[in-house]
Amino acid sequence: MGVFVFLPLVLPLTAWPVARLAEQHLHPRTATRLLTGVAGVMALCSTVCLALVMVVGTAQLPGNPLPDGWSDPEVRAAVPYDEVVGKAAIPALVAVAVACARVLWRHGRVRRQAHRALAGLRGRSSVAVLPDEAPYAYALPGGGRGGTRGGRRGGSGGSAGGRVVVTTGLLDHLESGERRALFAHERAHLAARHHRHLLVVRLSATANPFLRPLSTAVQYTTERWADEEAARVVGDRRTVARAIGRAALIARATPWPTAAGFAARGPVPRRVEALLAPAPTARSWPSLFTAVGLAAWTAAAGTAVSAMSSANSAVTMVLILHAATPL
Repeated sequence: MGVFVFLPLVLPLTAWPVARLAEQHLHPRTATRLLTGVAGVMALCSTVCLALVMVVGTAQLPGNPLPDGWSDPEVRAAVPYDEVVGKAAIPALVAVAVACARVLWRHGRVRRQAHRALAGLRGRSSVAVLPDEAPYAYALPGGGRGGTRGGRRGGSGGSAGGRVVVTTGLLDHLESGERRALFAHERAHLAARHHRHLLVVRLSATANPFLRPLSTAVQYTTERWADEEAARVVGDRRTVARAIGRAALIARATPWPTAAGFAARGPVPRRVEALLAPAPTARSWPSLFTAVGLAAWTAAAGTAVSAMSSANSAVTMVLILHAATPL
């Protein structure tokens, strides 16, 4: 293995350029899927790397429950500077596990709180209108009784089993076309299951802080994706831009911060500017002979190298530990 076992920890740096360029030059749908995939794979590989190094570190601790053969020189030689990094990996992996568990717990807790808050509302509509003067709206995935799972992607049909939550305080400030844009935007979040993309990148950034730029970028691209779908449904990009700008001016903090994170608003001026421009071209993959294409291919190469390095290190470590395990 040698120093290659440490590659997955630093290879996320190769994805930094694509995080910025993708949100500027790629279609939001393509950018979201690309960045989510890269972040998820790289986070998994870096976690595997920590686990492999931790095995070597744990085997050196007195009184550990591991087989004695796992502390042999042959095993320790597989990881450079084993005495330092092996022991340092133990608290690092524990910290990653605790932090990721906390993210998942908070994610589930806020969703449960939001659904309990809506349980007393009458009707089975996929849209919940709250009699609240505070202007806010968000897409609440899962648990919606009125949502249909067979709806078309993009928010024009069905809401993937979720509910759109909006207050009268926001609806009263929007015109008819702007209200339609608002509902189309939130339904697009549900139909494309953007909360899953956001949860993946949030966990990835928690597992490896080098992936935080990708998490920030996905928060923006999911909003842009919903903006474009709303513009397609409404048929007027300016109406959607006007609705976003007006909602941002009057909106205050939502009562469910993490639920609002399912549909984080992102930089509003950039979103409005993008909607006032022509619709982006949907491309499945950028050309290599462009800045964004070069960054995307670099990130893809870094992801592939990270995956191969993790797989090679894992297989090598398993073989070494198997050979060192007494019968």
